[in-house]
Amino acid sequence: MTELADISGLLLSRIRDVADYPEPGVMFKDITPLLADPAAFTALTDTLAEIAANTGATKVVGLEARGFILGAPVAVRAGLGFIPVRKAGKLPGATLRQAYDLEYGSAEIEVHAEDLASGERVLIVDDVLATGGTAEAAIQLIQRAGAEVSGLAVLMELGFLGGRVRLEPTLGGAPLEALLQV
Repeated sequence: MTELADISGLLLSRIRDVADYPEPGVMFKDITPLLADPAAFTALTDTLAEIAANTGATKVVGLEARGFILGAPVAVRAGLGFIPVRKAGKLPGATLRQAYDLEYGSAEIEVHAEDLASGERVLIVDDVLATGGTAEAAIQLIQRAGAEVSGLAVLMELGFLGGRVRLEPTLGGAPLEALLQV
């Protein structure tokens, strides 16, 4: 537990608060200083790779766009394949698509249809869990492909936005791991 507390302190110390971005009243959590620090980025990657191993994942899915930055090195470190889940219209070839609601409107994400198969266990990686809409759509997309979600791992959880409560039924008992609670 001390090790996780040490890593959490390191990670938190490398996240910069940017007031009033992208709009007044919002406190944006900028992870670019963390990514620029090799020790912090390595600690984050190693911790998420350990979660992948503990969940029995066979693949890592990263959610566009910062989930790509975090998920790809996690997959490499864990010896697993990496699958990008992209905004609709960004992938060539046959895709599976999942719509989800936003605060004002809706959006769609997609994955290559052949990248996930029955029997695979997938760890979803992203930077932030906020309301949980994108993560919920990713879970549904993975399940529609016939794969199983082994867990969801995020750098930060914005608990006051209720994403965890929203996702727990969809996760069906798979763990939701947040390294930092903000």
